[in-house]
Parts: sequence; structure tokens; C-alpha cells
Amino acid sequence: MLALDYGSARCGCAVSDPSGTLATPIDPVLRPATRKGFKRLLEVVRERAVGRVVVGLPLSLSGADSAQTAEARAFAARLGEHLAPVPVELFDERFTTRIAQRDGAAARASEDSRAAAVLLEDWLATRSGRGPG
Repeated sequence: MLALDYGSARCGCAVSDPSGTLATPIDPVLRPATRKGFKRLLEVVRERAVGRVVVGLPLSLSGADSAQTAEARAFAARLGEHLAPVPVELFDERFTTRIAQRDGAAARASEDSRAAAVLLEDWLATRSGRGPG
């Protein structure tokens, strides 16, 4: 499993362990919408034999679409076209960056990838019935 905290400058990345219990931040991908950045994301999926990609959906605090929501949806759709049959899905990412900022002041991983790890932890918890943390 790979989670992506998409941003036009950087795309935070995190992977789960084989059991789907832990989420670990990995190096972010720079400028993911460019040809080079997009190619690097596809390489990460193949190198890590990812079976599913979860892209953070930047909704507003009220749950409505924000200015960035359309860009994230388009990015996820493009990724899905290139990764088929690997499923690509969107998942609410509200508060992931704030949690990553709070929890990672001394962490070595980038803030974007820590946010992706929070996103993945929430996704995994939702799928296991534990609910988002």
C-alpha cells in the first residue's frame, strides 16, 4: 500500500508493512505533475510492488471541495490510468498535515511524507474497523 499527500511542489509518500498495520514515510517525490516527477511516482509503485495507492483528498474543513480538490482528483485519475490494474483511490486528508507538524518536529522524514503516513494510518484503521486515529 502506498499513500500520497499530493502537492504540485512535492508529493509526500508513505508505505505500509505487508500486514497493513504500520505506515512508514519514505522520500517525497518532487513536482509530481511534471513528466519526470510522475515517472518517479510510477517507479516507486513498481519498485515497492504496491497493490493499492491512496491519494489524499484535500477537502475543506466543512467537507466540501476546495480549490485543491479538483487538482487532486485529476492527479488521482491520471495515476489510475497509468497504474491499472493497481487501484487508485481518494481518501479524506483533512488534518493530516497538522498532525504531521505536531508529531514530527524532530523527525527525519519530510513533513509531506509524514502527512502521507498519517493518511495511510487513517485509511488502514478505517479498513480494519478501528476507525481513524
